[in-house]
Amino acid sequence: MESLYTIWEDVNEPDSTRALALYDYIYEGPFYSAPDSALVMANQLYAFTKETKYDKGTVDALNLKGYISFRTGNYSDAFASYKEGLSLSEKINYKLGTADILLRTGFIYHDNEDVVNALKYYQKSLKIYQEIDDLDGIGSIYNEFGSIYSVKGDFEKALEYYLKSIAINMELDDEMANSAQYINTGNLYLNKDDYEKALEYFHKGLAIEKERNDKLGRASALSGIGSVHLEQKNYTEALNYLESSLEISESVNDVQGSTSILISIADLHLDLGNNKKAIEYCKKSLALAKTVGDLGGQEYSCECLYEAFRAIGNINQALAYHEEMILISDSIQTEETAIKLQQIEFSKQVLEDSLVQVEKDMEIQMRHQAEVQKKDKNRNLAIGIGLIFFLLAVGFYIRWRFVKKSRAILEKEKNRSENLLLNILPAEIAEELKEKGEASARDFELVSILFTDFKGFTEKSAELSAAELIEEINDCFKAFDLICEKHGIEKIKTIGDAYMAAGGLPVPSENSVLNTILAALEMQSYITRRILEKENTDDFTFEMRLGVHTGPVVAGIVGVKKFQYDIWGDTVNIASRMESSGAVGKVNISQETYELIKDNPTLKFTYRGKINAKGKGEIDMWFVEKI
Repeated sequence: MESLYTIWEDVNEPDSTRALALYDYIYEGPFYSAPDSALVMANQLYAFTKETKYDKGTVDALNLKGYISFRTGNYSDAFASYKEGLSLSEKINYKLGTADILLRTGFIYHDNEDVVNALKYYQKSLKIYQEIDDLDGIGSIYNEFGSIYSVKGDFEKALEYYLKSIAINMELDDEMANSAQYINTGNLYLNKDDYEKALEYFHKGLAIEKERNDKLGRASALSGIGSVHLEQKNYTEALNYLESSLEISESVNDVQGSTSILISIADLHLDLGNNKKAIEYCKKSLALAKTVGDLGGQEYSCECLYEAFRAIGNINQALAYHEEMILISDSIQTEETAIKLQQIEFSKQVLEDSLVQVEKDMEIQMRHQAEVQKKDKNRNLAIGIGLIFFLLAVGFYIRWRFVKKSRAILEKEKNRSENLLLNILPAEIAEELKEKGEASARDFELVSILFTDFKGFTEKSAELSAAELIEEINDCFKAFDLICEKHGIEKIKTIGDAYMAAGGLPVPSENSVLNTILAALEMQSYITRRILEKENTDDFTFEMRLGVHTGPVVAGIVGVKKFQYDIWGDTVNIASRMESSGAVGKVNISQETYELIKDNPTLKFTYRGKINAKGKGEIDMWFVEKI
């Protein structure tokens, strides 16, 4: 490839024209075919424009650097370039550069499914594009709005915005700019099962991407065509297109795209009964999804592996991936809850901004009326002013009623968000998180840890469908939740078929040990009753072991995006051994727990002697029951 330095010297024009020519050269050439080379050249362009103090060129170079980094998945570098470019463009009042950078910053948030922040940047960008009458920019924003409505499942709105964007590019005589819109529209029709329309738009996009040699674009179009053939059961055609797409995605290190394509190929092999092939592709997709934190890809890959291993009779592996899939699904639900909270907060901020603007408008209008009264005391004008005041008063009254109603709606939404947060975290921790923005880990000297585990869960899972298995576990865990709430102990988490709770945190209590034991006894009583009920109906349920140990722990929030309250310490490990060393239908407790409640007259204890616990040696254990 020709050196950028040579090209710079060959352009016998002012620096501004040179910079523009180089920008076009990079964007139309190596940007699509060789992103790594394009990034090197963009850095050189940045150096030239800085050296010649051509600020607009520097903004364009930073914009280009950021966009190349974004397309290759390097979001941190993209953010850094955009931040520097935005600061400079606002300083020199370069509106087009500002709008372009705001739009592309929105791309990053959109790509990471943070729609709230993506919309903030899109709306700021759209306002500037409309102000400078830049149709190309407006068309790009319409395309992104279409993608947002597509994810929400609003087909009509999504199609409306995609077609608006396409129409603008047609008006600008820039058919080449429609490739993304065509591919997006193809995906829209694919989701509606309109395969003929989907293929029409995918092929349109593919033709453009081939012409401009955009590897990522070609991979996306080929994947779309392969997906259509897969839905139509045209397996040979589907595999050809999907493998071609995968080859391109891997060549440009497009991890997100490769993950999606690997899952589609795995689905194809599952349909054909090639279970070993399906396992091979699902494992690859799972590994890639984990490298980029793609929870959706991880969940689907685990589901695929569960189906494939179950089909070949490897029940243990199938169960392991099924449990992993459930854990990932829980994380996704927690993340969706956090997004809902974000959206509520965003709506609240929008309304508050509107109220501030109303107050400013009122102040401006009142000053204007005062000036009019002062300048002209004519009676007819005074009547007119009075009429204006009357109309303003009516308007303000209507606005006041609207604001009052909006505040009531906000209060309702706030209460909903509070309830969502309390479903994730203990009340005290949630309150600290809201006040300080963080919740510190704490040491607790006396906490009783409760563990339960279902006997024969693995064997039963081989006999039952996933739906039956999950339904039974869910019924039991819902009952345990109510028992924990009744006795004032905190549910910590579920791990597969295991249930973990703790007494004495996040607020220590004198009765926490007794309350934990009472909760444990009630859980075993519930399971005993359930077994008797199920025997009468020939339905299945599980027998259960339950163990309790008391001691010091550290407790706090895990993570920064998907909050989870968790506890650590050797006390947790010993509590787990109490459960695994226990007996079906019994509550097994440690010597430490026994010493704290042995004088309670309502409880009866049976010494079991020293029991060998895995990794902990011999431990004194007791069975406890109610008198």
